[in-house]
Amino acid sequence: MENQTGNTHALRAVFDLRKKILSGELAAGVRLREVALAKELNISRTPVRDAMSRLAEEGLLERAKTGGFVIRRFGLDDIADSIELRGVLEGTAARLAAERGVAKNKLIVMYKLLEQLDECFSEQGLKVDLPRYSELNAAFHDELSGLAGSEVIQRELKRVWQLPFASPSAFLVDKNNRNSFALSLLSAQEQHKEIILAIEAREGARAESIAREHAREARKNLEITMGRNPLQYGGVIKDS
Repeated sequence: MENQTGNTHALRAVFDLRKKILSGELAAGVRLREVALAKELNISRTPVRDAMSRLAEEGLLERAKTGGFVIRRFGLDDIADSIELRGVLEGTAARLAAERGVAKNKLIVMYKLLEQLDECFSEQGLKVDLPRYSELNAAFHDELSGLAGSEVIQRELKRVWQLPFASPSAFLVDKNNRNSFALSLLSAQEQHKEIILAIEAREGARAESIAREHAREARKNLEITMGRNPLQYGGVIKDS
């Protein structure tokens, strides 16, 4: 139970810090103070430390030479390009998997992950076990990247996931509209299913199209959560 609570606190810290970074409240070059953040978020230092390590893996933070973390410099256009690149690579991985064919045992793994993701939702999809969904979603995309049997694509996708907000689980939670957020994840789950069905049916073009649209939806959700018009997305995060 203690470990589960710590994981929940770490995930909440991840969401809060992501939003502060994207909004510019935490500007590029700012050094994060573990003790101060723990006090601000009303949690212990351990989940804060775990959250910062995760955000470093996502490319939002970088390790300072003297220890600790600082906010990485990037612009909103960088985020858009990173998510677009993820969609291109995941789409290519899905298409090649469909064209080359996937072994039955690997498809069984994917369908098992889909079942586990379904179990994260309750009350007609209006509630979601976000820590569990985040973990399984990352596992799904990791397995998807390898279905084509291409070490090149798998390696490059892992690199892309380390760019700002390009990780498949780099969610922002809209605290003012949790139902809408849960439904967006439910919609993403339906896309997961359609990608695997297309791969199994050897429909390469369809698998690629859905995978690319899946990434675009992640970008749209990011924009909506931040209150931006998707057609006016742009600008840079500036130092305060």
